[in-house]
Amino acid sequence: MKRLLCTFLLCLLAFTAHAEGFTASVDRSQIDSGEMVELTLESDDTTLFGKPDLSPLDDLFDVYGTRQVNRLTTIDGASHATTSWIVTISPKHSGYVVIPPITLDDKTTAPITLHVQEASAKDPKGKMAPVFIDASLDKESVYVQAQAILTLRIYHSVSLYDDSSLTALDIPDARVEQLGKPRTYEKQINGVRHGVIELRYAIFPQKSGTLDIPAQTFSATTVGRSNPNDFNPFGPRPGKVARVKSSVIPLTVKAKPASYPSDAPWLPASALSLAESWSPEPDNAKVGDSLTRTVLLKAEGLSSAQLPALPQTQPTGFKRYPDQPQLSNETSDHGVIGSREEREALVAKQTGKVELPPVEVVWWNTDKDQLERTSVPARTLNIAANSEISADPVPEAALPAPTSTGQLVWPWQLACFILSLTTFIGLALWWYARHQPAISRVAPTGPSPRTLLDDIKRACSANDTQASRAALDAWARQQPETLADMAARYEPLSAELHNLNGALYSETAQQWQGDALWQAVRSLPALAPSEATQSPENSVLPALYPR
Repeated sequence: MKRLLCTFLLCLLAFTAHAEGFTASVDRSQIDSGEMVELTLESDDTTLFGKPDLSPLDDLFDVYGTRQVNRLTTIDGASHATTSWIVTISPKHSGYVVIPPITLDDKTTAPITLHVQEASAKDPKGKMAPVFIDASLDKESVYVQAQAILTLRIYHSVSLYDDSSLTALDIPDARVEQLGKPRTYEKQINGVRHGVIELRYAIFPQKSGTLDIPAQTFSATTVGRSNPNDFNPFGPRPGKVARVKSSVIPLTVKAKPASYPSDAPWLPASALSLAESWSPEPDNAKVGDSLTRTVLLKAEGLSSAQLPALPQTQPTGFKRYPDQPQLSNETSDHGVIGSREEREALVAKQTGKVELPPVEVVWWNTDKDQLERTSVPARTLNIAANSEISADPVPEAALPAPTSTGQLVWPWQLACFILSLTTFIGLALWWYARHQPAISRVAPTGPSPRTLLDDIKRACSANDTQASRAALDAWARQQPETLADMAARYEPLSAELHNLNGALYSETAQQWQGDALWQAVRSLPALAPSEATQSPENSVLPALYPR
C-alpha cells in the first residue's frame, strides 16, 4: 500500500509542474541511465518575452538541444498565443534527480523529480544493427488471471519514415490490454544515439501451464538516399525497408493455490485496498435521515472487470437502497489499477444502537505469495429520535374522520388558487415583454487593439510568416481602413507586406525576419480626419501572389 501511494505521489509531482503563465513537464518520470528526456517549457502569458534560463540544468544534466514552437489559435474571436521550448536532456547520475526551477522573466517553474535507474544487464548493447527490437517480461511466472507486463522496445540509430507498423499482440489463452500510448525517447548505446519506441502491455493468462508470448514484427522504411539530385517527391521513397522480429518469451502460469478458500472469488493482486466514506457523517443521525455509504475497492494488477461485487449486508434498523456500481481502470508504472465503487442509501427507521457488520474481501498477495484479508471494520451507530417524526405511528382508527364538507370544498379552492396564480404570472410576463426592445443590443466582443498588437509583435519576433499574416489580418479588421489602404499611404508598410507575401508563397520563408514589419506597424501614422471618411470600396488589396 505504501508503494502504491508513493507511486501516485511521484507521478503527480513528476509529470507536470505548474506556475502561473509558465509550466514545465516531462514525457517520462522513470528512465534508465543513458536515456534522454524531453523537458517542455510552455508559456501562455503574452507579457513574457525572451527565452528561459537553462543554466540551472548544467550541473545535473547534459543538454543536447532546444527547439521553439509558437502557436496562435483563435477561438470565438479571441486569439490565444502559446510559446513552447522543448529541451532534450539526459541525467548525469542515477537515482532520484531533480530538475531545478527554470526562470523566464519573473516566472519560475516548480522542480520535477526523475527516477533514474541503472541500465539493465538485458539491454541489447551487443546488437548494433540500424534497427532492432527487444522484448521483456517483468516476471518469469505469474498466477492464472494475474498480471504480467510485457515491455517492447524498438531501437533505431537511423531516421525512419512514418510508415512504420507493428503486428498486433494476439494471445489466444490470455487477455491483453495496452498500457497507455507508445513512448518515444532517445538513449545512448555504446556511444551511439538511438531513438527508442516503447510499448507496454498488461497480459492476464486465463489458464495455467506454459504461455508463449508470440514474436512481434516491426517494419519501417529507413531514411536515406545515395544521390540527393535523384530525389523524386512523387516517386517511391528512397531507403531500405527494415523488418525486425522479437523473440518468443515463455511465461509460466501457476494454478490457484489449494489453500485459497473455495467459496471466495479468485483475486490475485500485488496490492488491494478497501475504503469507506459517508455523506453526511452518521455520528448525529436521526430517525428518517438518509445516509449515503460508499465503499471503494481498488486492486493493483487487476482490471475492474475482475473485481467481484462486495458482500451484501442488510443492517437491522435501516432501509437499504443500493445504486449501480461504478467501474474504472487507470494505468501506472505497475500496470493496471482496477476500481469498483459501490454506493447505497441507508434510511434509519428506529432509534437506539444499530450495528453495521464488517465488509471483508479475501485476496492473494502475488508479491508476498500469501493469502490476505482486507476489511472495513464493523461500526455501531447511535440513531437519535427525530422530533419531526413520530416514533410510534398513530392508528388510523384514532384519526378524526374527515367531514364531507371538507372533502368537497378543498379541491375547488385549490383549483381557484392555481388559476389565479397562472393568470397573474401571464399578466406579469406580458407587461415585461411590452417594455423590452424588439431587437436586443449585443455588446461587441473580441480582443482589444492592444492585444492584437501584442500578437503581431510576438509573431514577428518569432519570424513566423503564417502567424504574422493572421495577426495582421485580425488587427486590420478593427481599423477604420483596410490593410491595403494603410499600405498605400505608408511606403515602409507596403514594402514589408510585399516581403511577407513573398516569404509566404516561396521558399524564402526560413529567411524572413519580422522585426522590420513590426517597426512599420508601430510607425504607421494616424489616419487624417478627411481620409477617415473615404469609402473602403475604392481600396485595392495588395497582390496575394507577388511577382
